[in-house]
Amino acid sequence: MKDIFFRNEFIWLAYVLVNYIFILLAYKRWGKLGLMIFVPLSVVIANIQVNKLIVLFGIEATMGNIAYASISTIEDILSENYGKKYAKTVVSIGFVTMIFTTLVMNIAILMNPASFDTIQPALKALFTPLFRLTIASLTAYVASTYLDIYLYQAIRKVFPSFKNIWIRNNLSTFLSQLLDSIVFTTIAFLGVFDMSTLIQIVISTYLIKVIVSVLDTPFVYIAAWWKKQGKIREIDEIQEG
Repeated sequence: MKDIFFRNEFIWLAYVLVNYIFILLAYKRWGKLGLMIFVPLSVVIANIQVNKLIVLFGIEATMGNIAYASISTIEDILSENYGKKYAKTVVSIGFVTMIFTTLVMNIAILMNPASFDTIQPALKALFTPLFRLTIASLTAYVASTYLDIYLYQAIRKVFPSFKNIWIRNNLSTFLSQLLDSIVFTTIAFLGVFDMSTLIQIVISTYLIKVIVSVLDTPFVYIAAWWKKQGKIREIDEIQEG
């Protein structure tokens, strides 16, 4: 049991590192478009991984927290380097991706499988949504992402310097992800579990999101430094050939 505990933490931290390295590489290669590419990817990955429960640091959690938290990281990089206009674009991209993925995968599930097919049960388990959970996910996503963008810009007015990126990055994410955890848990599970259990769910999911937010801070600094030094290639600046 002890070996499993430490193995999970090691793999999880490696996943965090790989995730943010790829986001930075996409940003370095394609600019803000590279960041936006990762929004639908993160949404789809998070909605698949959320079905897997794991134990991290003694806390029960879902696998989807890293991919989902990546969206806040992308929002903060866009807010820092381009302003709230591009950051708000992330909200609509993610929202449409959630709806589209749910719709087309359920259409695929409606099709009768071949007699030798073995994948249909797995697809049903992954993509057949409970209406209440879908509403909870969409509502929490929109509310928390808009709050994150608003808070980042508001905090930036008070702490505008480069060295204070860690303050606006973490504070905006801490507060917005708290809202996300509360909204999702309330809509999804109010009346299903007692209040004590609901509070435990909020606290456990929120703590994991806080850890991910702290770990993303160096990557937000790197992205801001690259932009400041003119090392980012925007897609419209890339020459053909």
